[in-house]
Amino acid sequence: MSKQPNTSSSPLTRRERQVMDILHRRGESTVAEIMADLPDPPTYSAVRSILRILGEKELVEFKEDGPRYVYFPATSTGQAQTDMLEHVVRTYFAGSTEQAVTALLRLSDADIPEKELSSLRERIRSARQSGR
Repeated sequence: MSKQPNTSSSPLTRRERQVMDILHRRGESTVAEIMADLPDPPTYSAVRSILRILGEKELVEFKEDGPRYVYFPATSTGQAQTDMLEHVVRTYFAGSTEQAVTALLRLSDADIPEKELSSLRERIRSARQSGR
């Protein structure tokens, strides 16, 4: 069961965002693993402090694995992707899915393999049929 993040908390700092990105990419990590993925990593204690703050914001949870703590996102990566895309579409594309998809196509220079295009067509067809 995934939690909804504490939306009343302040926006994430650059370091907090970097740590969250690592956790979503890796699934779960120790402090040492997070440090290995951070650009110009701060001290071990600083990373622990960032994780504590993220825990207070209800964005990170942990489990004990012997003598170490293993950290993971409190919200599934799939839910985080959905939340982030909804935010981007609302904020940068005035809620227009068409404008957002057009921007994604420009990023990829429209070099999408036929198999992916077929899959996209099917998803669009399915979304239309279900009223979305």
